[in-house]
Amino acid sequence: MKILVLNCGSSSLKYQLINMETEEVLASGKYERIGEKEAFITHKVNGQKIKIDNPAYNHTEAIEFTLKQLTNPEYKVIDSLDEIEAIGHRLVHGGEKISESVVIDENVENVLKEYSDLAPLHNPACILGIEACKNVMPGKPMVGVFDTAFHQSIPKERYIYPIPYEYYEKYGIRKYGFHGTSHMFVSQRLAEIEGKDLKDLKIVTCHLGQGSSICAVQGGKSVDTSMGLTPLGGIPMVTRSGDLDPSILLYLMKKEKLSPEQMENILNKESGVSGISGLAPDFRVIEQESYNDNETAKIAMESFKYAIASYIAKYAVAMNGVDYIVFTGGVGENQINIRKGICEQLEFMGVEIDVEANNMRGEEKVISKPSSKVKVYVIPTNEELMIAKETERLVK
Repeated sequence: MKILVLNCGSSSLKYQLINMETEEVLASGKYERIGEKEAFITHKVNGQKIKIDNPAYNHTEAIEFTLKQLTNPEYKVIDSLDEIEAIGHRLVHGGEKISESVVIDENVENVLKEYSDLAPLHNPACILGIEACKNVMPGKPMVGVFDTAFHQSIPKERYIYPIPYEYYEKYGIRKYGFHGTSHMFVSQRLAEIEGKDLKDLKIVTCHLGQGSSICAVQGGKSVDTSMGLTPLGGIPMVTRSGDLDPSILLYLMKKEKLSPEQMENILNKESGVSGISGLAPDFRVIEQESYNDNETAKIAMESFKYAIASYIAKYAVAMNGVDYIVFTGGVGENQINIRKGICEQLEFMGVEIDVEANNMRGEEKVISKPSSKVKVYVIPTNEELMIAKETERLVK
């Protein structure tokens, strides 16, 4: 079975075509700047990386052009679109109404619309991707794999906020958590590597990237996570604030005469390590500047590392211990000194980083010393494969 996996952003489209018999990625790529004349696609196939400038003013046009690359005679990987048997979508917020992967129907789309206010950067884009696939490949079965689904196992006392309970009952205000597909994949992969039953393990998974979240995985289930009602909560991210004293929002809105929409934009797009440092929203740039006597960049990076170490320690409480820590995501897999700085703050827990082993990027590897009481791994995430597996399971 060949499955097309799509991850739609507001102005981007990431994709992989996977042969599920071998789990081989036949082709992958990313369409960027959708909605603009300057839109372009970077298509990867047979070890080649092909960049093509092609205007795409909506997701339908982007998906149409992407599919043409899969059958392009110069580097085709399939003869016909009929070979694609199903489409798997990475979906973000399903609230309490969807707690597992689902075949996409009208009800699923309605749930996405209902929770768009809680994931304004993600859910509307997911809907656009689904509608585009209906236009381009009508009748093709589609499956949605939700970021929130993995976290539905969190106990109620950990997902309820300390505000009047009626707001949970009326509006569903609670912690939902995100990056569930990634946290699920790396925890399962860790158990495979270690040759142990996932049900016996206590793992803290750290998905660090443009958006970042920490998850306590006990017995293969999420028992707590850092993101909350929306993907804005938890640790500071590149442009997202993470957790704040709620009075800050009220104070700023009064002082600056900000509307809720303006405040939301500041918290999502102008805050985090970029907001502290005053630099472009690129971890590599901010980290490098932190070594160049840039005081605000240094504060931003130290704040980021401290928040992650604090959450890991918190989840030792949640699980009554930690056996493994896993770093994943673009930052977690590639930023050597960030991993080192986090682990050094956890020495009181018996974490001992192996500096030489840690000196690598993007590899599946143990980076702690043999004497470390908590074993630390880097495991590259593969959300697309997890989505493809769930799609195959449901379609079959």
